[in-house]
Amino acid sequence: MDEFSPDVLHEKAPAVPDWGGRVEEDGKNWYAARLFTTRQHELVDLLTAKGLSCFVPMEYRDVMRAGKLVRHVLMPVVRNLLFIRKDYSEQETCRILADVPYKLSILRKAKDNPGYYEIPHRQMLEFQLMCNPELEMRKYLSGEEARLKVGTPVSVEHGPLKGLSGKLVRSSKKYYLLKEVPGMAVMIKVSRWCCKPLVAKQGAISCDSPCGQSDSER
Repeated sequence: MDEFSPDVLHEKAPAVPDWGGRVEEDGKNWYAARLFTTRQHELVDLLTAKGLSCFVPMEYRDVMRAGKLVRHVLMPVVRNLLFIRKDYSEQETCRILADVPYKLSILRKAKDNPGYYEIPHRQMLEFQLMCNPELEMRKYLSGEEARLKVGTPVSVEHGPLKGLSGKLVRSSKKYYLLKEVPGMAVMIKVSRWCCKPLVAKQGAISCDSPCGQSDSER
């Protein structure tokens, strides 16, 4: 995954804070934004100051500092993606983003639909919960990798992941619960016996259906 951070980093800047670590049941939808700047840290701080809540998936990495290996440093999983909560109307959000000195692009609904793609609150909430850096047996995937994963839509009925939903996939002879949002996905090891297949209603679209295109993809 070329857009994701390597396993070992030769870090020059301090590790960024755990943005979005507070998972809130506020009912608000989210946007996914593609970044065209290396200043992810400054951009998040600026948007937060303007009243927009942001979320950046984080994980513990091995970091090289002054020639020494420093373990368990919290770092962003991906540097060119950012999730922004819909705290204002789409028009007001667009105005705020146009006023920042960094280039970013909110993913759109489709090539022929200029509206911003909104990630449903429940889908984003479960994604945030599964991104908890304290959880073990967790893997991150790019959006393209996630789309190639074949699996069954399920809900988890038992165990520590009870209440979550996603796609039950198999990797390296183990089962994982995969949760996808525009731009990336996360999957956590789960027992298939704890999962119950979801029966899709006729004409319904899965909440984890890959959607959204940035301006650069239009």
